[in-house]
Amino acid sequence: MNEAEKEWRGVAYAGTAYAFWGFVPLYWRFLRDVGPIELTVHRVFWCAVFAAVVTLASGQAPRVLLTLRSRRLVAVLALTSLLITANWTLYIYGVATNQLVDMSLGYYMTPLISFALGVAFFGERMSRLRAIAVGLAALAVAVQTIGIGHLPWIAPALAVTFGLYGYFRKLAPVAALDGLLIETLLLFPVTLALIGFWAMRGTGAFTAHTIFRDALLVGSGPLTAVPLALFAAGARRIRMTTLGFVQYLSPSITLLLAVFVFREPFTRTSAIAFGCVWTALALTAFEWRLSRLKPLPAEG
Repeated sequence: MNEAEKEWRGVAYAGTAYAFWGFVPLYWRFLRDVGPIELTVHRVFWCAVFAAVVTLASGQAPRVLLTLRSRRLVAVLALTSLLITANWTLYIYGVATNQLVDMSLGYYMTPLISFALGVAFFGERMSRLRAIAVGLAALAVAVQTIGIGHLPWIAPALAVTFGLYGYFRKLAPVAALDGLLIETLLLFPVTLALIGFWAMRGTGAFTAHTIFRDALLVGSGPLTAVPLALFAAGARRIRMTTLGFVQYLSPSITLLLAVFVFREPFTRTSAIAFGCVWTALALTAFEWRLSRLKPLPAEG
């Protein structure tokens, strides 16, 4: 596979993951009565179960066991496990407390973290058009912050945790599903103990109410595993700076949900911020396309 095909596939994987994440708040709204920490515990637990079943069914267990023999890889995946768990908890808390706009701001900030990591640690160079696009992205974040009237803590917390997750996950040369399985298995004993503890005390959400809610909790496993595996697959195939702009898809969808589904106001400030973001995306797409146009062979 040549570099162009590799990047196209990476953009497809990452883009699908971010589109999926943009609509995920609709799912979590059905579980608003479950606390953010307990819901995160169930996400980790059922994600581990789902990933383990898929791994065993596909015959990839020996590959996972081989990965577990590498202390360096396990150490990196332990760090990414903590980062993504923190991000999940913040995300669920934001949905539960009606902070979708603030969350969108956080995910608008995330690509800026990716740009900085890509340039600082991966030696990626930034073209003039991309630099202008980055400036527009920064302007969009600033405009949105002014529109809100403050910089909410949840925004930078989401940006930093997920930006760092993407960076360190890129450093681990592990297949997407294998890495996700190890990340969740590292926390599996803790999540199992907590679910059992809550069940014994009669305070847990699982099996305490309706079958529908239990099904939603179990469904949080594949709901979490599938897009995250797609993201990991995409992150390993494309530049951090390219990944940064693909990330704008998720907060854009979430903002649209906030306006048209949850009836949050769409102000003039929001319109300006959106204009900056989509202009940045258009410039990046144009620059990306130009870089892949091959010169026509000379006639004669």
